[in-house]
Amino acid sequence: MSPREIKLSDLFKENYANRIALDPALVKPFDKRLTLFKQDRTIPELNDHNLDWEMQGLRAFSITKDIRVIYEETEDSYIFRDIGTHSQVYK
Repeated sequence: MSPREIKLSDLFKENYANRIALDPALVKPFDKRLTLFKQDRTIPELNDHNLDWEMQGLRAFSITKDIRVIYEETEDSYIFRDIGTHSQVYK
């Protein structure tokens, strides 16, 4: 089985540029966690989990204690939908 492709939604790209890329203290943790995610999303450090309520069907993993990536899992890809603090992404 080949690895799933990671796709970035327009919202993710915009929020990464505005919330993460401008802060070097967040870029390095993002890069590290992305590498881990690509290796095995079940690594405990990622705290990967299903979401519920209004976000049912989506998943999230942790970049820092408060920064999350919200993503959708499809048969052949992971679509990163949003990134930001807990209060920014869980609206």
